[in-house]
Amino acid sequence: MNVLQRDSLPRGGFAGLKETQLVIDKKVGGDSRTWDGIGNFVYLADARFLPNGETRMHPHREIDVITIMLEGNLIHEGSLEHGQSMQPGQVQVQRAGGEGFEHNEINPDAVGNRLLQVWVQPETAGEAAAYKFYDLPKNQLMRIYGGKKSQSQTFDSHTVIEVGLLKNNASIARAGKFLAYISSGEAELNDRAVKDGDLIRGEDLSLTVTAANLQLTLITEEG
Repeated sequence: MNVLQRDSLPRGGFAGLKETQLVIDKKVGGDSRTWDGIGNFVYLADARFLPNGETRMHPHREIDVITIMLEGNLIHEGSLEHGQSMQPGQVQVQRAGGEGFEHNEINPDAVGNRLLQVWVQPETAGEAAAYKFYDLPKNQLMRIYGGKKSQSQTFDSHTVIEVGLLKNNASIARAGKFLAYISSGEAELNDRAVKDGDLIRGEDLSLTVTAANLQLTLITEEG
């Protein structure tokens, strides 16, 4: 098992957004400073908007863009679900497909906020642009990405992303390879203590929460 600590990496960003990039897969131009993903998961950044900051309108094509809200508020503008607002415990997933989309994410407040930005390459090229939105349930992981084409709850992919806020002493287990990112709280993961800002790569996850309100993003693959 390997751990990459967010605070060991440089802080960058653009426009009104400051971020630490932990995953930039070599398939999308990454190098040895960041990790590769697994499956079609190719990018992860822990980001904060400046007070009243915004990204400004910009396009995406053939990528699925996932925003996981951690602190503060966000206003979404663009060609998909223009005007949608976001708060902690909510997730939006934008599928650019071959059609593509444009968006601008805005911090409406005079204080900073925090979010995770995750990208996954779609398995089928040329699909229509589409949008999904999730309210995360308390004390459980919710699948917000991945699954069979026969279902419509999530965008289809063999790459699976689960997100949740777990209370103290909660436990989860997953077989196979995984990437897990802790964005608040503390846990014991495969007999190692992990905390906010730790990205963990390993196999056969066994996790127990050791402090209240563990925010977890878990990426796995299924056949």
